[in-house]
Amino acid sequence: MGFATARTVALQGAVGHLIEVQADVSPGQVGTTVVGRADAALNEGRERVRMAIINSGLDWPATRRITVLLSPADLPKNGSHYDLAVAVAVLGANDVVPPGALAQTAFIGELALDGGLRAVTGVLPMVLAAKQRGLGRVVVPEPQAGEAQMVTEMEVVGLRSLAQVVATLRGELPPLAPAVPPLSGRNFLTWRGEERLDEVDMADMLGMPDTRYAVEVAAAGGHHLLLTGPKGCGKTSIAERIPGILPDLDQEAALELTAVRSLAGVLDPADGLAGRPPFSAPHHDASKASIVGGGHGRVRPGAISLAHGGVLFLDEFPLFRTDVIDALRQPLESGEITVARGDEVVTLPARCLFVLASNPCPCGNYHPSPGESRCECRKADLMEYDRRIKGPVSDRVDILRRLRPMRPHEVDRFTATETSAQIRERVVRARAVQAERFAGMSWRLNGQAPGPALLERWPLPVEQHKQITDQVYDGKLSRRGAVRVHRLAWTVADLAGVSRPGEHEVDTAIRLRTGEPLTLASVQRRAAG
Repeated sequence: MGFATARTVALQGAVGHLIEVQADVSPGQVGTTVVGRADAALNEGRERVRMAIINSGLDWPATRRITVLLSPADLPKNGSHYDLAVAVAVLGANDVVPPGALAQTAFIGELALDGGLRAVTGVLPMVLAAKQRGLGRVVVPEPQAGEAQMVTEMEVVGLRSLAQVVATLRGELPPLAPAVPPLSGRNFLTWRGEERLDEVDMADMLGMPDTRYAVEVAAAGGHHLLLTGPKGCGKTSIAERIPGILPDLDQEAALELTAVRSLAGVLDPADGLAGRPPFSAPHHDASKASIVGGGHGRVRPGAISLAHGGVLFLDEFPLFRTDVIDALRQPLESGEITVARGDEVVTLPARCLFVLASNPCPCGNYHPSPGESRCECRKADLMEYDRRIKGPVSDRVDILRRLRPMRPHEVDRFTATETSAQIRERVVRARAVQAERFAGMSWRLNGQAPGPALLERWPLPVEQHKQITDQVYDGKLSRRGAVRVHRLAWTVADLAGVSRPGEHEVDTAIRLRTGEPLTLASVQRRAAG
């Protein structure tokens, strides 16, 4: 009888904290006490752990006082994944397993009453945190061993039951146990949106050279985009094709996205690490929690974080709830979202390409030419709709494009258009230039670079700087808009293969920012080769 320590991981958003589960078994009033800011699910784990130990044929100290401390004690802890660590700590204190066998190992898993292990969410970020804290081995439910093995240089032990865990710690042959059900089943739908997006291509989009070039600039530099136009002008179609022109995720971005999916409970370990940029398009009636993250118990990632490294498409943007629109300010600027709930503050990654789309009016039939407009909206509705578009969120968007339906005589159906693969080659080259430019920085793309850093280390020529300041003094650009033009000018230059933005690049950047039509030279200019 005595004392033992096991280790597990607590998650606050995507940040993992190593938790020491200390168990003391000693004479005193019989009972089990859990201290260290445990939530309801964790407190209920006392009974799960007790019955799992008894039903596994192991010795439960029924006549002793058991105290379990989750350290650090001031950190909030929630979830059922602590069960396995609590069980092995109690068994170590009761001399059922050697306490020394628990060292340098993280234990993750929920226990069933029969002693079986059950899968839990967030295994990948937990294993990442355990490795960063110096642990070399992790014990997880068998179905999630593949997920844990995505973390290199970490010994992963996937088991089915508490009895198997105890036998492994004793150095014995693990007994047979029934298979552990996965956390969730495969998608039962035969049609999947992700597969449909793989089948669409920029070559499908006839005409629209202005918008196609703007989308290419957005993809190359990570610039957020606002598309405005009447119904049927192609806003959704071109937004769905943006992931196809983005490069594959690098190792860091792939691991971050896969960890977010694990936190959200939507990761299928059979899919492995994410390879391609994701596409998320929540409905405008979605709640704030579903978009930015939240929920009851542990904070779960929302659509913004699930689009990390890819595209978040917000169609009918003015129809989203006001609290959702206001919450977008932070991720648009910083690439992360902070969810504060009570005394819990969670920060989740959200570095995605925002594509906002809106109609010119609530009914979608407004046209600036009186003879062509079929709008039936009231003036007050038009003003409110316009206000929601031109609020502080749109000022944080780099590129504005006004689309209109293509007339039949404007579309040459016999002229081949570029494929997504061809555009992606230019985007990859432009991003490689930015990677070299920003080597050693905390940002990767022009669209993420802070304004002061651009002005100090990558200034524009004097004449081109004057081009932008003249727009500010004329009231056509805000100060924030001037920074966005500076960023865009560098991306236009990177795509064009020139070492520094000139008059043409800055003029194109101003037009992209203000929504003015691009010149023919702007659209046709491409990188050499």
